[in-house]
Amino acid sequence: MLITHEGCSPTIHPTAYVAPTATLCGDVRVGAGCRVLFGAVLTAEGGPVELGEGGIVMENAVLRGTRRDPLILGRQVLVGPTSYLTGCRIEDEVFLATGSRVFNGARIGTRSEVRINGIVHLRTVLPADSMVPIGWVAVGDPVRILPPEDHDRIWAVQKNLDFPGYVFGLDRPADGESLMPAISERFGRGLGRHSNDQQI
Repeated sequence: MLITHEGCSPTIHPTAYVAPTATLCGDVRVGAGCRVLFGAVLTAEGGPVELGEGGIVMENAVLRGTRRDPLILGRQVLVGPTSYLTGCRIEDEVFLATGSRVFNGARIGTRSEVRINGIVHLRTVLPADSMVPIGWVAVGDPVRILPPEDHDRIWAVQKNLDFPGYVFGLDRPADGESLMPAISERFGRGLGRHSNDQQI
């Protein structure tokens, strides 16, 4: 399904293949020789999504570009099934295995690997030729790659990366208060811009 969003429509190179059940919304640019498989969702939420030559996006992956951070994949990148990428830059020849997660402002260097269910956190920089093991978390710049059970060391870096401020423009709430009402209102308002989308 191809959808126009905020006056922009997807563009697909003639040598690329996009499965009939994939959804491309807005300023999505699919490069030469790319493959976008069944159930994948590529959506430009104010910022473009660009797939470099020979990129592969597997089943049910979600790729989202944002106003602050476009989503850019280099050449010969493979995004595994059910992976989620938002507002990040992935350099050439990167392997993102099944269930990988890459968050806003992150950058992954050439020939790196994020293995099954690995996470590259907000504003994290993973240098070229790096590897995030199965289920581990990469966080910060300079990066620290930590096991998921090491929450205290992850949080020590993650807290200063300021997810609510960077992504939603909101201050972290005081203890005992919830950020969710403000996120729901602000994010919901932004997503409401899809009400004028048109299927091509």
